[in-house]
Amino acid sequence: MVEAFILIQTEVGKALEVAEEIGRISGVTSSEAVTGPYDAIVHTQAPDVDSLGKMVVARIQSVDGITRTLTCPVINM
Repeated sequence: MVEAFILIQTEVGKALEVAEEIGRISGVTSSEAVTGPYDAIVHTQAPDVDSLGKMVVARIQSVDGITRTLTCPVINM
């Protein structure tokens, strides 16, 4: 299982709406609107790196109001 945190920037005033919509996507374990340089932080789980990439590109980045994402895979040592 691959886990990642996705940091999201949104259009002004869209953070809560974006976080709520992303929270309904399969594989998303949590989705929160936050303050600071990013507007939302999402925790995801996927079976493998390819599945994670497909989730980010096809499902998360297609949410209306997102301007930029930064995917941070979790490293288990």
